[in-house]
Parts: sequence; C-alpha cells; structure tokens
Amino acid sequence: MNTARPDTPRCSFCERPAGEVDSLVAGPEVYICDRCISDAAGIVSGEREQSQRAAEEHRLAHALPPPHRLKALLDEHVVGQEEAKRLLSVAVYNHYKRVRHAETGDEAAPPRDPERPELAEVELEKANVLFVGPTGTGKTLLARTLAGILEVPFCIADATTLTEAGYVGEDVESILSQLLHAADFDTDRAERGIVYLDEIDKLAHRRAGASVTRDVSGQGVQQALLKLLEGTIAGVPPEGGRKHPEQPLVQIDTTGILFICGGAFDGLDDLIEQRLSRRAGVGFRAEDDSPLPENGDAPRSALRQTTPEDLLAYGFIPELVGRLPVIGTLEALSTDALRRILTEPKNALVKQYRKLFALDDFELVFDEAALEAVVERAETLGTGARGLRAVLEEVMLDIMFSMHQRTAPARCRITRGVVEHGDAPVYEPLPEENANETETLPETEHPPWARRA
Repeated sequence: MNTARPDTPRCSFCERPAGEVDSLVAGPEVYICDRCISDAAGIVSGEREQSQRAAEEHRLAHALPPPHRLKALLDEHVVGQEEAKRLLSVAVYNHYKRVRHAETGDEAAPPRDPERPELAEVELEKANVLFVGPTGTGKTLLARTLAGILEVPFCIADATTLTEAGYVGEDVESILSQLLHAADFDTDRAERGIVYLDEIDKLAHRRAGASVTRDVSGQGVQQALLKLLEGTIAGVPPEGGRKHPEQPLVQIDTTGILFICGGAFDGLDDLIEQRLSRRAGVGFRAEDDSPLPENGDAPRSALRQTTPEDLLAYGFIPELVGRLPVIGTLEALSTDALRRILTEPKNALVKQYRKLFALDDFELVFDEAALEAVVERAETLGTGARGLRAVLEEVMLDIMFSMHQRTAPARCRITRGVVEHGDAPVYEPLPEENANETETLPETEHPPWARRA
C-alpha cells in the first residue's frame, strides 16, 4: 500500500515516491529516480553498442582493400618475402569477403550471370594460413601488420604452452580468451579477429624415437584445435578456464576468425628432399620435369615445395593439415634484406632510435659503415631480423645511459668502431638554429631535454 503523501516528491517516469528509491534527482518541475537513471543508461549503452556494431559491419563490408592494395600496405612495413605477402593478401581478402557475404547475405553472383542460381547454393569454406620459415623472417610481423591495417583484434598464442584438457598448461580455448581481451570483451569484434598461433611445428608428433609417455602437447592439442580452426561456437572463459573454472562462459563463433599458424619446421626440408629424391629416382629426371633443388640452395628451394604430404610426414594429423590449406614459405633473410630492414620500413629500428633521441632534443646519425657492422653482427646470431634488435640494444645501451650527462643536446654519430669495438660515439654540435634555443636558459635551470614535464 502506497502511504506517501500527495505532496511527496516522486519520480516523473515511474512515479515511485522518494521513500521507495535510493535517490531522486530534481530538475525543473520534474524528478528522476536512480532506478530510471540506470534503466536509461542501459538503453543508451545498448543503442551505442548497436550503432558501433553496425559501423563495424559497414567498415568490413565497404573498406576491405583488394589484394594488390593489401600487398602495397604490407610493403610499407615488411621488407622482402614477396611471395608470402602476395599469398597472405589474397588469403585475407578472400577470408573477409566470405565473412562479409555470410553476414550480409549478398548474392553470390551478379544478376546477369546465367549460373547465378547454382552459385547461390555454393558455400565458401574457411581457409586458414600456415607459414613455414626460419625464425626471424617476419611471420609474426606479417600477421600483426595485417591486423593493424584491417583494424581488427589480434593476438599471438604460443602453441608450446597448450596441453590437453586435464593437464598442466593452457587449453586451446585460452587462445580465444586472449582474442576477447584484445577486442575489449566485444564479442562481435573478436569474432572477426586474427589469431597468430606461433611455434605450431612443436605440436608435431615425431614418430622416430618417440617417448613412451603420453603426448599431452602434441596430437591431443592438434585434435583440440580442429573445431576452432574449422569454425565452431566455443564457450570461452574470459579470464582463462583452468585458473577460474567457476566463471561464466562467453560464447564465441570462430567461423569468422582467421587463424594464421607459423613455425620454423626444423628438418622439414630434409623430408621434402627425400620425397623429391624418391620421385626422381636415381640418376634420372623427375617424372614431372620439375627441377630438383641445387645443392647450395637446397633448404630454400625445398621449403618452397612444401605439400600437405610433407606436413603429414612431419607429424601432423590429416585433419589439421586439411584445415590449413593455404601454405606459404618465408625465406631466410639475405644480407641486403637485413640492411634494408634497419632503415626502410615505417617502424624501422633506426627510425625508432632516432625518434627516442629526438624526444630528448638529440639527433642520432648512423654512418653507413656502422649499419653494415650491425648487419654483420646480426648474421652471426642466426636469428634473422631479431638479431638486429639484439645488436642495437647492446650498442645503444651505454650511449643512452650517458648522453644526458652532456650540458646540451647534440648530434650523436654512430661509427663502425662503436658497433664493433664499443668506441665512444662522436658528438657534434647541432645546427645553429637548434643550438640557439638552449643559449638563453639560466645557468641554474635544466635544459628542456633534462627537465621533467
């Protein structure tokens, strides 16, 4: 029974009196209670999410660059690996074209196409990508750059951490948990994301010398990955299932998620050469007249001829190989490619260091001989482009530590001696227009590059 007095303030929307609500906000001749505020906020939030979802669908439908444009954008960030970039550009374009078709229901063929009724019944199958190539050749960079170009959520998962259910480690659903985090828990965005599964070659079950213990991170994980790769509705724990088993699951449809798998596949080139040798016979040409690899270039040529048969021999189950139909190979980086990687891409290492110095009003310059020395040292590490960063981090550490001890900014020139022998860099005065900026500072005041903002 409502015992409120007639003159008691009440919500103008639900008409609850002040005594029945936690708070009542007054306006010009109107009131609104906390419950109605909460309801209104939920409505506005839902409409905003719906609007954002519609905008995302529109962007996906109308802003997908064609393959040649995707390749050009990848060229700005990735040096070399032309075939891999072409393959990835086409694969990604076809993937999101299939996603767009499934979401919008566009007709499969133009009205004037006489085969339109037949094509309308054709289902476009999902085609995930497998990259084969040595470490440090750009597999992860290609996937990350592509996700940035398309503005879709992206995550990197390490296959070596995955185990079968019931064993210590991560289950395959943890991959989707990472993607959900990358999408800010927006399920619709996550369902259009890209997953890069690194070190997938470590899941191979090598028969020779196999251990008698259970293979909890090999074939079992391969089996568990099948549904995710093909497309399924998976229950995903937002915070990781094994650590928080009581949490509610988020349903994610993996049909629109592009999985890019990569690995070094050590020893795969030997299996390919054995297959080619069996096909060619002893002392005779190959039956299909295709050239066999030259001795001095065997690994490079062999990997480019990777087939599903080779992946089966390497230790992958047929079902997993079938769900990775697009196979691309990346070649070991040449000396010239390593040199270009230092300076040419948008986020080249040398450009990053120059920006770090510029933020402190210093100017960083590398002699050409110094860059050559960096490449030479990186090649001895055998880790591809990763070696470049390792060398530069070592070379620049002492310089970045001590440069602020100078009384004024300067041009810092890196010579070959700095890289090879740890010599001190050459500091030179900045051009006059830059030097004048520090001349008027009081002696007791720190220069701008040393002063806290």
